[in-house]
Amino acid sequence: MIARLRGNILEALPGRLVVDVNGVGYLLSVSLTTYDRVNPVIGAEVDLRTHLQVRETSQTLYGFAEDSERDLFLLLIERVSGIGPSIAMAVLSGMPVDHFKSCVVNGDAAALSQIKGLGKKTAERIILELKDKIGVAEAWQAAEEGGVPSAAVDAESALIGLGYKQAEARKAVVAMTKVKPDSSTEDLLRDALRMLNS
Repeated sequence: MIARLRGNILEALPGRLVVDVNGVGYLLSVSLTTYDRVNPVIGAEVDLRTHLQVRETSQTLYGFAEDSERDLFLLLIERVSGIGPSIAMAVLSGMPVDHFKSCVVNGDAAALSQIKGLGKKTAERIILELKDKIGVAEAWQAAEEGGVPSAAVDAESALIGLGYKQAEARKAVVAMTKVKPDSSTEDLLRDALRMLNS
């Protein structure tokens, strides 16, 4: 699995980048948000988080400027029924991650359905499944209200995206936050994974 790429941009089109990593050109599908954030200039160095989607007839490498974008992408394709990579990329292109979280927390299907390729029923299903099935919206709401550090919420969401149940993800993140209160998302995630796998 390819998890991250650092290299120089060879080609750049909205929604697509080719990145040269030690002489190998990797074609990445990217959201418009990522495309704008990396400011794609030929020859510029980029550092992208990635996800490799393998299907019977194709292999597609998706690139993300930030961990939060990759985590949301994985959450959508792995935990919401009927959502594939193309719709998940449309969501990331259609609105910032924080605005998406706010829409889910507030049950704003109308705002989500404004995203190109996302109808009202799909928007309602996303909200319903993220709220009821895996409880992600609860963690996002706690972060909005300022009760939980954002690094803890992001680490918990990442663990849920990796397939852990919300209760065990929260327990591990809370335990690690007590040990190291000022940890970054990456440190919390790494420590929580160690705890869950020990």
